[in-house]
Amino acid sequence: MKYIYEEKAGPTGPTLLLLHGTGGTENDLLPLANIIDSEANVLSVRGNVLENGMPRFFRRLEEGVFDEEDLIKRTEELHDFLNEASQKEGFDRKQVTAIGYSNGANIAGSLLFHYKDSLQKAILHHPMVPRKGIDLPDLTGTDVFIAAGNNDPMCPPEEAEELQRLLANAGAKADIHWESNGHQLTMSEVKAAASWYAK
Repeated sequence: MKYIYEEKAGPTGPTLLLLHGTGGTENDLLPLANIIDSEANVLSVRGNVLENGMPRFFRRLEEGVFDEEDLIKRTEELHDFLNEASQKEGFDRKQVTAIGYSNGANIAGSLLFHYKDSLQKAILHHPMVPRKGIDLPDLTGTDVFIAAGNNDPMCPPEEAEELQRLLANAGAKADIHWESNGHQLTMSEVKAAASWYAK
């Protein structure tokens, strides 16, 4: 996978895993890392699926309908990549916080749905429920921040609420922050995520 790694906190500090939205690149969310935790290591990854030339983390059949088989495969690929990158770059695999937007938030959510201890924390901007009707791993000790739009045309509010419920039922501490700016990633929700992370 194509990625940028910036070492700031060394092998014992936290690492922010940045996962862009559809059509983004590994450079898109770098400014967010500075706002959330300017002293953390940064691992920013480019999705290696192309949709009409636009990078994504997994295929979809149409807007809002995931290719479930591809999602499972790409989630495993990202999980393996994180294990390998932590060895190669020398960061603590147990101290990874994902920051994802839209498609990136969905693959981060999918990591939580499929792998115990895959992430210490997750900041999910405008996510959907990655998969329905599966048993989640024990997520006790995992903290999740969901930023959602109460008028988001791509991710209806019910999706965010269902995601919060599923994560909480699996033992995670999941909080929702509401905005009214559609599917946009706004500075106010990034700042809300930063104060959540600082706690």
